[in-house]
Amino acid sequence: MSGTHRRAALLGTSALLMAMQAGAANAQAVEGDFLGTVTLGESKREVQTDTATPVTVIDEDEITDRQAGTVAELIDSVPGVILVNGSTPQGSGINIRGFGANSTYGTDQKVAIQIDGASVGSEELYRIGTQLFTDPFLFKQVEVIRGTVGSFEYGSGIVGGVVRLETKDASDYTDGETGLAGSQTLAFGSNGDGLTSSTTLAWQPTQNVELLANYTWRQQDLQDDGTGDTIGSSDFELPSYMVKGKYSFGAGQSQYLSFSYTASETSDSDVPYDSFGTTTDAFGNVDRDVKSRTAVLSYGWNPADNDLIDLTVALSYADQQIDQAYVPGSSSLEGTPTFAQLEPLVNADHRYETTKLSLKNTSLFNSGIVDHELRTGLELIRKERAEASSAPGGGDNRIALFAVDDMRIGEAWTVTPALRYESSKLESANSANGGPYEDSAFMGGLSVRYAFGNGFAVFGSAAETKNLPILDDLTNATLIQLAERARTYELGASFDRHDMFATGDSFAIKGNVYSTRLSDVTSYTSASGGSGTNPDNIDTRGIEIEASYAMESGFYVDMNANIVEGHETRNGVDTDWRNTPADTARLTLGKKFGEELDLSWELAAQKDEKNDRYDSTGFGVHNLRATYKPQEGVLTGTEIRFSVENAFDRDYTPALSTRPAPGRNIKLSLARMF
Repeated sequence: MSGTHRRAALLGTSALLMAMQAGAANAQAVEGDFLGTVTLGESKREVQTDTATPVTVIDEDEITDRQAGTVAELIDSVPGVILVNGSTPQGSGINIRGFGANSTYGTDQKVAIQIDGASVGSEELYRIGTQLFTDPFLFKQVEVIRGTVGSFEYGSGIVGGVVRLETKDASDYTDGETGLAGSQTLAFGSNGDGLTSSTTLAWQPTQNVELLANYTWRQQDLQDDGTGDTIGSSDFELPSYMVKGKYSFGAGQSQYLSFSYTASETSDSDVPYDSFGTTTDAFGNVDRDVKSRTAVLSYGWNPADNDLIDLTVALSYADQQIDQAYVPGSSSLEGTPTFAQLEPLVNADHRYETTKLSLKNTSLFNSGIVDHELRTGLELIRKERAEASSAPGGGDNRIALFAVDDMRIGEAWTVTPALRYESSKLESANSANGGPYEDSAFMGGLSVRYAFGNGFAVFGSAAETKNLPILDDLTNATLIQLAERARTYELGASFDRHDMFATGDSFAIKGNVYSTRLSDVTSYTSASGGSGTNPDNIDTRGIEIEASYAMESGFYVDMNANIVEGHETRNGVDTDWRNTPADTARLTLGKKFGEELDLSWELAAQKDEKNDRYDSTGFGVHNLRATYKPQEGVLTGTEIRFSVENAFDRDYTPALSTRPAPGRNIKLSLARMF
């Protein structure tokens, strides 16, 4: 770690420990005093201080308040999460801790994304970014797990993290009562003349039956950056819809069957093939249709009289289809031998289908002084990929077993071992590409947390994961023999306390330092391929801090920061890791006036980042938000949201992005509940 980052780490750790010591002293001073019933202040986001896992949860209130146009835009406020062009569904992606989307491929397989448990997304599509193609209005919660230690329930080879999205339920609108409910939302954005309409209908004909339907239409014209210049490929139309149902039955409604189906699609004419905008007109333009669909059928059983059974069986299907046709005359290379090689690529149609059967059970029991929450599971996964230029087709069949045991020893210790075994068999659709190929791996980790009983806790973890070869590797005799291996170590501390500085206030802070090494690298080969084009090792180190403070009066503060550095070693030469994010920080100050009004100011900042791979200028962007929910009168049930993003029309390009960020954008949304 460099001197600058080492000093930052020491300062951050010192500040964290001082705040915790002050809180512990204050807690001891008021111990034993009865303060009566108070209303605790709440900030926008709860810091997850009760776990060693670096996880951030964005609830439905924050989802609607942020008025994000894409899910990527929604989670860029999480420390460690960096967006690659996050303001559009195409040509964008999610990078966590330096892994995930990049400007060459929409994903590198090291960030997993799930919708209601269905694994979604493509593999290595050249210069096409469609990592997360859906609409924020469909979801009530987004959970972001950073790093490897909390990932073993969700997949292998996860180095950056996991993004888990949970769709809305009918009972979220009906409050569990029989009857019909729903909402209608209209939203407008000034930059690009954005328009969104979202309609939700929820019906509970009986106490044990829930039905929900949502249709969302989102469109946007070309946006302008902070200088007033047009941002290419920033326009889109994205219709999305969802249907969901749930039937509860059995003794005490302990069993249920549920089904959810989500779909989003867009159709673009005469747009650049390179959706990242990193090249000139060599690739030319295409007509591109993208469809993304997920379906999940689940059965659950949680008998009240048996703590050993909390079973979920889910059959999920995810389908992403990308159809492309080259627009004649749009490439500067047309008519040359080079274009003859490019033409199959720009005319390629892609399709990824993932079918997964998962069985997961949670058991609660004790063994002496140890209380266990044991989660075990089995996954059967079938990935099918259509044959296309630069995208070998075939099948990837996987079997996975996992076990994660949260062991609580008394009131202080929590020890969590996690283990995952996964085997794969690759089958090529083209015999010339080789195969079949089989591989398997064990992976796992251990986290330990100690709580002092005064709100202060310390924790640490070690984890190793392996990324088994994918279909893209079948054509390379060297890569197919390698399974990428990543080891991550983390240390951290947290503190939370109510009534810390004043009656009814709440304070929480959590910080962790991590170090990751990725070896046997196969994901970052150069275009020429072959031996020596991949890094031998990639090392990333960072510090993540999240904090919140809220007063009974309604005043609140949210803060998070991420400091990171990365290096890659190639043939013994050490250089900066090409996908290293810049250091970032975010501060929100707000005031809630009861349940009726919420006003906030947010500063999102990035430090200057100059390394061997790119040069990114730092910036500070101001966002203003207001949410008004009348509690009485004819407007009861109405929600009005107003925001100004990039209030000072700053011209900036975030690190790792390939196009400028939008300039000032004034947003207004009107929602009516019924």
